[in-house]
Amino acid sequence: MPDSILNDLKQELLKKEEYDKVKLSKIKRLKNMLTAQSVNNSEIYAALFNEYEYYKFDSAFVYGTKLLNFSISQGNRVLVNQSKIKLASLLLHAGLFKETFDYLKEINTSDLDIKTRYDFYCLRSGAYSNLSIYNNDTNFSPEYVKKAISNLDSAIALCKPNSFELRFMRGNKRVISGQTEQPPKEFREILEQDTISLHYRARILTAMAAFYLKEKDHDERVRLLAESAICDIRSSTKETLATLLLAEELFYQGDLQNAYLFIQHSRDDAGFYGNRLRKLKIESILPEIATQINLSTQRQKDRMFNYLLYTSLITIIISLVLSMIFIQLKKLKVKEQIIEDKNNELEDINRHILTTNEKLREYATVTEKYIGFFFDLISGYIIKLDKQKKSVERKIMTGRYKDALDTLNEINIKKERKLLFNTFDQVFISIFPNFVEVLNSMLPPNDRIWPKSPELLTTELRIFALIRLGITDTDSIAKILEYSVNTIYIYKMRIKAKSTLSAEAFDHAIMNVKAV
Repeated sequence: MPDSILNDLKQELLKKEEYDKVKLSKIKRLKNMLTAQSVNNSEIYAALFNEYEYYKFDSAFVYGTKLLNFSISQGNRVLVNQSKIKLASLLLHAGLFKETFDYLKEINTSDLDIKTRYDFYCLRSGAYSNLSIYNNDTNFSPEYVKKAISNLDSAIALCKPNSFELRFMRGNKRVISGQTEQPPKEFREILEQDTISLHYRARILTAMAAFYLKEKDHDERVRLLAESAICDIRSSTKETLATLLLAEELFYQGDLQNAYLFIQHSRDDAGFYGNRLRKLKIESILPEIATQINLSTQRQKDRMFNYLLYTSLITIIISLVLSMIFIQLKKLKVKEQIIEDKNNELEDINRHILTTNEKLREYATVTEKYIGFFFDLISGYIIKLDKQKKSVERKIMTGRYKDALDTLNEINIKKERKLLFNTFDQVFISIFPNFVEVLNSMLPPNDRIWPKSPELLTTELRIFALIRLGITDTDSIAKILEYSVNTIYIYKMRIKAKSTLSAEAFDHAIMNVKAV
């Protein structure tokens, strides 16, 4: 299901210009009507504002301002308030919270009719809700959510029974208050019973996606957001959240290519519309997705390289075996050749035995030194802990609790960890004294890594030191050095990328550093 709807969305993305041409044609007709003397310009301003509201912020603001000025010049308080609500709503779309609230403060609700008052409370609820999401602060966001819900309740009180507005507001209230455990029945009723525009359908589908945040609901969330994005494209809506949320969902599920495609379109829409706040958010996410795509591409290249390498090796081995069989069949009667072949095999075995013995000697040296290292280290910690335990016990027994606490605070974990790494470096360099020189010999002169005194190893060198000891699992290395897996992976890839050797040759050279 997700693949099918995502393919549909990609097809719709290719038609964006066609839909925009229809939108612009309608806008052009409205602008031409402004020249007619018999037409009420306020109605044209309002129509142009509505066309631009979710299409382009700057143009919508121009006609919203013209509508407001016209209303003021006519002394029409109803139209003035409606114009201010339209402008406040527009400013909210663009992420201009202060300006939104400035307009709302100018409106006296006692001057509003029921429909305009409903729009006012809906807008103020949306402003507080978006402000809570933008701040994302435990001190202020809960209060904004309360105000958003309070305004929603005021809007609900103005709704007619069984109306679209009532269902829509109740559904929004569940989203804002976080009551999304049960299915979104209010929104489903709207889709099944009410005739709504493509824009409202997109808004409802996006809101419904908030009810499907669990891992098991991934496919349904993707379907809702993709369908919402399709509706936005068909209605030429540029102020849209669906493609951004869809890109985030796909990114977290590992679908990097589609995530990158959709977030680029989301960025383009935000830039075209003029929503600076959303564009900043997208720009903060986009590099992370691009980085993951690069890493994924590199891993695919590595796998392909390994596959080709193994295939080549197998082909070579098969060719050699066939050649040997052919030669043996032709020279069965040549005993000297057979003896020579056997001698060659024995030499290979002897070389293999010598290599194995060398590695066993090396493993014995590493094991012996590191066992002694950890034994001394642990013994030292036991003695140190015993002294501190006795010291604390004496101070507690004599009622010197502050002194006991001071004694405990003397334990400096950061210092102990630094000491642990320093001791590890000393033991490692004593076993592999030429490790740093060998690693640097594989790097260009400007990229070589030389530890600054008194350090023996840097973080990068320590990563490959652990690999030389046989700890090749990135997760294990990350836990030992207390870094994230991504950080370890980036360190490794950065060094290998700078190396004058291939990645495989580099790894081989590291593992062949000799122990003394």
